[in-house]
Amino acid sequence: MKTYDVYGIGAALVDIEYKVDENFLQQNQVDKGLMTLVDEDRQYQLIANLGSHSQLVKRSCGGSACNTVVATSGFGAKAFYAGKVASDEEGTFFIKDLNAVGVDFHEVGRASGITGKCLVMITEDAERTMNTYLGVNVDLASSDVDTRVLANSEWLYIEGYLVTDSQRTRVAVEAMSFAKQHGVKTSLSLSDPFVVQIFSQQLNSVIGDGVDLLFCNEEEAINFTASGTIEQAGEALKECAKSFVITRGAEGSMVYDGEQTTCVPGVKAKAINTNGAGDMFAGAFLYAISIGRDYVFAAQFANAAAALVVSQFGPRIDTPEYAKLKQQFSI
Repeated sequence: MKTYDVYGIGAALVDIEYKVDENFLQQNQVDKGLMTLVDEDRQYQLIANLGSHSQLVKRSCGGSACNTVVATSGFGAKAFYAGKVASDEEGTFFIKDLNAVGVDFHEVGRASGITGKCLVMITEDAERTMNTYLGVNVDLASSDVDTRVLANSEWLYIEGYLVTDSQRTRVAVEAMSFAKQHGVKTSLSLSDPFVVQIFSQQLNSVIGDGVDLLFCNEEEAINFTASGTIEQAGEALKECAKSFVITRGAEGSMVYDGEQTTCVPGVKAKAINTNGAGDMFAGAFLYAISIGRDYVFAAQFANAAAALVVSQFGPRIDTPEYAKLKQQFSI
């Protein structure tokens, strides 16, 4: 039996969430609903400009893959995370917050510089807009991946955001190759329509000869496969993934378990914030299959978990909600 259920690799970011009005986005020329990479000065300017246009909601350790492994840990899986933080106050906060939710972190010595931050701006329609300054994450290296721990994990989970530069793409490619050579099951999230649109070649290099499980949403699936419909996208994804899940928001999800495709209905929720829904879905799904449940059950469970996330602020659910959801599904 392996020590860890899930080994995640991704950006180590401190998420700072604000409720903002539409005027703030327009006045500051922020592209609504997207994840945009910005430099330190731009992010500092945005935070300084928030003022009366906003309300600080939450601060937590984050990044897409981080949110996913936090979810797996919350449900009861043993999770490990590899990322890069600086020797600053935000870096200390990141590790402390991650450890507090039961996730181990590969700390190989903190870098000089600034820990990355993701400014999450949530408008009244529940849409989340992210402006991310990567900080020392741009220097993520293979030495930040503990291969001894990875070899002792059931699943590798990589966020697609890593492929936005060549160095981190190389880290992802090497980690994926190592996992395949050592019998670790591989999973990848396409992460964002922006990533798919600009960096599909890099995503394909990480996928290599195929992954065991691919996560994406409907827009990402269609764009990645250059398809016209979700059904066509599903057929095309079979060429690069042994199994996959396509999330469809309120409509639920489409899952392919390697043999058959099933559309699993969504769970009704009053959405106030879509931040972290896909990350929570992946975390709940990985947890469910790690305890031996089938893909349809895992999708039902993950749909319910994602519905909980969108009905509140922040990419996580509270500790009692993990237990309540497991009880609801007789886990």
